[in-house]
Amino acid sequence: MLSELPHILPDVLQPGLSLVFCGTAAGKRSAAERAYYAHPGNMFWRALHASGLTPRLLAPTEFPLLLQYGIGLTDLAKRHSGNDDELPRDAFDVPALQEKLERFKPGLIAFTSKTAARAALGYAADYGLQAAPIDQTRVYVLPSPSGQARGHWNLAPWQALANDVMSEHRNRNAL
Repeated sequence: MLSELPHILPDVLQPGLSLVFCGTAAGKRSAAERAYYAHPGNMFWRALHASGLTPRLLAPTEFPLLLQYGIGLTDLAKRHSGNDDELPRDAFDVPALQEKLERFKPGLIAFTSKTAARAALGYAADYGLQAAPIDQTRVYVLPSPSGQARGHWNLAPWQALANDVMSEHRNRNAL
């Protein structure tokens, strides 16, 4: 039974986060190393630093440190790993993601691929801020940082997300 399988990677979530990144599933390298976005060709950690979301380039094994920057991590498929085309049809647990958003109430959720966004939202979405939130959480769709998606890579939506997060943080501090 699916619910009896252990999570490949732990959620990195707590109340009050500015931002949660949500991917489809841990890749093979990430599952083996027990670290998010661990493949050296993955642009995730470089994009966080280049966009200003983290003050320094973090190593994949440092993923728990993201909480101190107001950032969390999760995946739609917590009990499976591999490329999207290798995952079983029932791998994505959208109700579990919705429960996490209702419980932790992050300011933003950013899907790290159009595939993850389509699975969670139920429709194909363009990159950037989406019109409709999930519960009270605003939604972004980002180009996949995976090396396999290099042809679609663009840092600009990641930078727009970072600007939005920093603007929201400034507005909260001004109150």
